[in-house]
Amino acid sequence: MIENQHQLNNSYQDHGYFVIRNYFSISEISALREVVLKFHQAWKQDNATFYREEAFNSSLITGSQYLASDDRVTLFNFIGSKKMMNIVDAVIANNPAFMNTQLFFNPVNPQQKDFWHRDCQYDHDIEIQKQVIHETQVVHFRVPLFDELGMELIPGTHKRWDSEEEHNVRQEEKGCESHHELSGGKKIELAAGDLLVFSADMIHRGLYGLDRLALDILVFDPEGDFVDYVDNDCLPPIGMLDKIENPRLFMNTLDLKSKAELYQKA
Repeated sequence: MIENQHQLNNSYQDHGYFVIRNYFSISEISALREVVLKFHQAWKQDNATFYREEAFNSSLITGSQYLASDDRVTLFNFIGSKKMMNIVDAVIANNPAFMNTQLFFNPVNPQQKDFWHRDCQYDHDIEIQKQVIHETQVVHFRVPLFDELGMELIPGTHKRWDSEEEHNVRQEEKGCESHHELSGGKKIELAAGDLLVFSADMIHRGLYGLDRLALDILVFDPEGDFVDYVDNDCLPPIGMLDKIENPRLFMNTLDLKSKAELYQKA
């Protein structure tokens, strides 16, 4: 596994992503799907208008709003499992920390089109975006629950700025729209059981269609300034930690939050 971790890290550093086919068993995906579908059904009912008109993802899947304690433990155990952590550790070697989960699905509105973006564009203007892609980035670990069309990525853009074509499409300038094709796009179809790992700040888009339902686990390097993005409710409460076989990923986040709070009080 150490050699494999080295190879995976090289792939991530060079290209910004890698995919492992058939990484999870049918039973592992089935158990995960059962819990995630409970969340999804409850979330859709609670956000009916938003879901019907424009939604394509939700977040805080591990939170307490829609899932019972046992179901949350199931999710935390999947996220913190040895299988997942072997891959997390391959990408983030020192004290990786849990940020959040997101669930991606097809929009109900047939007029909605998939769109190119970098996650950092929702927090920063262009000049800051140019800086942050050279700093510590958040990593997505995507687990498709059904076979889907997958993702389209622009390899290497986790470490370089947009070409003129990419900029115009992503920013919808000079007559371009964010769903237009990009010449450097690499489409990666995904099947239930696969694992796709990619940088949040590389240029990418999800591809709508088929039975798209993918759970993304977001993890960050503690060297990055991301702890303020973590919602407390998506973390396991202290009394739940002893039910999680390997709580290391969550403990690292709780530790960072505790240090941040002490710093703010000082």
